Amino acid sequence: MTTIKDVAKLSGVSMSTVSRVMNAPESVRADKREKVEKAIRELRYYPNALARGLISKRTETLGVLIPDVSNPYVSEVIRGMEDAAHSLGSNLILCNTDRNQERMINYLKVLKEKQVDGIIYTSEPFTADFHKLFEEFNMPVVLASTQSIEYEIPSVKINDEKAGYDAGMYLIRKGHYKIGMISGPIEDPIAGYTRYSGFKKAMSEILPMETIDAWIEFGSYRYEDGYEAMKRLYKKQPEVTAVFVASDEMALGAISYLHQIGISVPEEVSVLGFDNTKIAKMCIPKLTTIGQPMYDIGQKAVFKLEALLNSEELDELRSYLDHTIVERDSVKELSRKLYSNW
Repeated sequence: MTTIKDVAKLSGVSMSTVSRVMNAPESVRADKREKVEKAIRELRYYPNALARGLISKRTETLGVLIPDVSNPYVSEVIRGMEDAAHSLGSNLILCNTDRNQERMINYLKVLKEKQVDGIIYTSEPFTADFHKLFEEFNMPVVLASTQSIEYEIPSVKINDEKAGYDAGMYLIRKGHYKIGMISGPIEDPIAGYTRYSGFKKAMSEILPMETIDAWIEFGSYRYEDGYEAMKRLYKKQPEVTAVFVASDEMALGAISYLHQIGISVPEEVSVLGFDNTKIAKMCIPKLTTIGQPMYDIGQKAVFKLEALLNSEELDELRSYLDHTIVERDSVKELSRKLYSNW
């Protein structure tokens, strides 16, 4: 196997000069740089990350901890991360934790052995136990699609409570007032409780606060959860005219149940999703949804981690990107509005 020593010998320079050519070529005289580059081509030398790291103190690899790699939301976030990492000359190591702490600890050990430069932790709540683990492993970390209020850790996400509020107000402005919600788990502080809380705040504009929970069911963001939650909601509130669902995948489950019992969407019941994943455009009717800038979240998380690694001062510790309402076909505007000024 060709080594850096072979390249140095063929080009007639020291090994440190070869390393500088690979890591900081502008610091090497043009004539020496050309000799080294020619030797690298002739010997077909491909330096490994650890060897480069001896000089640069970087392996140009980033670890990404993902709770569920099959989630369509996650795949778009990862695409933003990969493009950002590629633009910086870095690579990603993706680790699917399956929301299992023991598995995550094992991945952290592997990432430490691989000498990754830093870690991006996605989607799950960042608990005190997790914070202790990251301190023990002593690796820079940025949070993507999650955040920590307790600890000073950089993060990138949307304001989920504001998004839940805007979802409720959107349906109200469309003339609905018999509005239900299929929420994520209320014990999930990142996307569950926050979207639920924002929706309740919007509904309090038209309903007594104590009556709102009767219009809310819960699930774990999956298609099956949406189907079952819609069944429960419709059985207790058959007069519902619109439903806000806390993920696109659950929204498809809700639509499926309504179709099964002969309820037309959006003619009889409107459905509003959340995320704007690719599946939102693939269903019938196409799903109106609260859009998250998934690609931008992933991209900004990588750039924020790069700034940390370069000891640069961050513009902001916790970044909140804008959400949007993506209008398609699953929400109908009622002709009679509850309030004329809406």
